[in-house]
Amino acid sequence: MTDTKSLRRHTGRLSLGLAIVAVPLLLALLGPLFAGDPGPRAVSFTLGGGHWLGTDFVGRDVWGQVLLGGRTVVLTALAATALAYLVALPVGLVSALTHLRRLEDVLMRPLDVLLAVPSLLLILLVASVFSPGAAGLALLVALVNVPDAARIVRAAAGEVAARPAVEALRMQGETWWRIAVGHVGRSILRTLAADAGIRLTGVLYLVSTAAFLGVGVAPDASDWAVMVDRNRTGLFVQPWAVVVPALLIVALTTGTNLLFDAVLEKKGRRP
Repeated sequence: MTDTKSLRRHTGRLSLGLAIVAVPLLLALLGPLFAGDPGPRAVSFTLGGGHWLGTDFVGRDVWGQVLLGGRTVVLTALAATALAYLVALPVGLVSALTHLRRLEDVLMRPLDVLLAVPSLLLILLVASVFSPGAAGLALLVALVNVPDAARIVRAAAGEVAARPAVEALRMQGETWWRIAVGHVGRSILRTLAADAGIRLTGVLYLVSTAAFLGVGVAPDASDWAVMVDRNRTGLFVQPWAVVVPALLIVALTTGTNLLFDAVLEKKGRRP
């Protein structure tokens, strides 16, 4: 009976996470295919007139902007998260498995310095010198996430590397690649999956905040975060231009967390 209730609770959480995250994901990935012709601009901040969510601050159809505005947020966040792990994984694994303290210092101490600088501040400082596009924003967000991700990989891998099984593999003459990836890497997958859910949420926050502040996107771009920024002055006149994109960003982050939690909970109950 307890197992049945637990299974129902897990299924409910998984279904809820999927339902919440599906809406912004589908709009982000498929929305541009259905956006169609934007048509003539109407009077700013209007409701009705053929625009069922009204128009934004320059008279563009809000629904059309919602359909177009999610792809940059989602793809930039996914790219930044993948790039962060692409660097953090080898750095963390090498640092955890090396017996050379000097090599570990060379790899980790610069990341510790970078970790001391607030992420958003670093992004704004770099953006004040350069003008990054969406790709540049993804690189910046990945850069500020590498130190923390590398420390987590190192901590998790270091615990596994200290086990007798790893020493036995070394004595058997196994290659470093087989030990690091085949054994240690596989052993820390659950930890990495838990971190990935939280990190993706943080990356979404950074990408949205940076876009809100005008970093990585044009001031009039079709982007959910830009929509919130540019239309906030007319919040009480035309709330949908702010509320809808803001809710989609919240749904994306909340749904992602629920989904990862449900998947990890299921894996944790396996014998």
